[in-house]
Amino acid sequence: MNFNRGIFNKIKRRLPLILTMSISLALAGCDSDSDNNTGYMQFYNLSATAPDIYLNVDQEDDDDFDDITYSGVAFTGITGRLEFDTDSYDLEFSWQDEYNSSDLEVILEQELTVKNDIVHFMVMTGDVNSPEITTYSLDVRDDDELDDDSDDELFNIRLLNMYADDSVDLYYSESDETFEEAVLISQAAYKEMSENQKYEQDDVIFYATLANSDDVVFESTDISFSYAGEYIMVIRENTGTGSSPFVLDVVSTSSSTEYSDVNSESEYRVYNGIVENALLSVDTDYTDSLDFYIDESLVFSGLLFGEYSDIINTSSGDFGMTLKTPSGDQIGDNNNYLLSLTENTSSTIFFYLLEEAVDEDNDGDVDENNDGDVDGYEYTINSLVVENSQSESIYSHEVKVINLIDEDEIADNFDYIQVYFVKSDETIENADQSIGAVFATPSSITLLNNTYNVKVIGAQGSSDILMSSQTLTLDEDSKSKYLILEKDDSTVTGYKMTFTNQVD
Repeated sequence: MNFNRGIFNKIKRRLPLILTMSISLALAGCDSDSDNNTGYMQFYNLSATAPDIYLNVDQEDDDDFDDITYSGVAFTGITGRLEFDTDSYDLEFSWQDEYNSSDLEVILEQELTVKNDIVHFMVMTGDVNSPEITTYSLDVRDDDELDDDSDDELFNIRLLNMYADDSVDLYYSESDETFEEAVLISQAAYKEMSENQKYEQDDVIFYATLANSDDVVFESTDISFSYAGEYIMVIRENTGTGSSPFVLDVVSTSSSTEYSDVNSESEYRVYNGIVENALLSVDTDYTDSLDFYIDESLVFSGLLFGEYSDIINTSSGDFGMTLKTPSGDQIGDNNNYLLSLTENTSSTIFFYLLEEAVDEDNDGDVDENNDGDVDGYEYTINSLVVENSQSESIYSHEVKVINLIDEDEIADNFDYIQVYFVKSDETIENADQSIGAVFATPSSITLLNNTYNVKVIGAQGSSDILMSSQTLTLDEDSKSKYLILEKDDSTVTGYKMTFTNQVD
């Protein structure tokens, strides 16, 4: 019985595929009309070191054609299907090397002849300094095929292998099955795209192996396909933290959605932002050092204020976090802070102290006896879990602002806090780039390579207060940064900012 089942499974993997799937991101394909003499372009950015890439299209030998520049496409991003008359066009691929400027830095030029009822699917790969464009010609479905796909509840699928090291096999199973029941969709060498196939709509799981291997190195979550659309299943190199070599992009006619291996590991590190406090000292013997527990098991000890822990590799999932002093006193009332880790991600956990005036009857009055003093204060220890950027872009970098200056400090003294990134030819008044810093709420800004005089300004009525100032230089070797704002009694202003890499 088991032997026969094994034979059946091996045969099943070689059967023609009729499959069902329902995907929320699906859109119908482009209608075909051969009388229009039109075709399509679609651009997909797979250069991991590239910033947003802009596509410019100019029709050859036609002075009346106004060249078009489309919005920038980030890494793994995609344009919609762009419609053009059948003709030859000059294409430029560029990135924006200045703020608030229409000038672009061209990195690649090529000619493309648009053919009738063809989608010219262009994929950029390689380093942004020497990128390559590979163009695939995809037939546009005509009205009859669109109607038939809709009536028969089918969708269309192709495999594209953009994993440089090996050929890959892609399988699928229904969502309530395993790899033992999986069916082979296609095998593809590097940069090879398989022929279009049609499948019934259903919830399914995809599996990837190296060519002719039964060892699964990628397994997706359930993916639902519920429209008569068309998709390219792109296997590419995993740039996340997990051990699976693959990531799957499901590319539709207008969008791209990334799926990581469901078994991928995650990583995290902890930042101790808990300042010493008189109220905290009453409850514990905390003196700028904490021990960290996950689900009641000690992970590390002795993490000092203002420092990061080592990176911890773990499975994805939901965990409880507890903080204690080295002597065993629990820090704060909460002994089970939630840590939820998504597969293939890197996170930083910031712990901080919040001191607030007591308002027992919630009437907004913290001086009930009208003696001119706040009746009392209370504190809480809080956690802030932030996902780290793992971008490999070399011309632009994310800076994520983490403001750990407590709420009362802001409410009593500042209307708001703003961070300015000032270049050498700018002042705060005309700086291109700035961002607000709200307490315990991450905010992000993307900066081009340059040297910036970073100034933190607190607005206080009609006055602006310079809280902190520091120089930041970003170049091709830089990583995405955290900018951490904290109180510091050792500085003249009582505040400081610290820059650290989001991922080492």
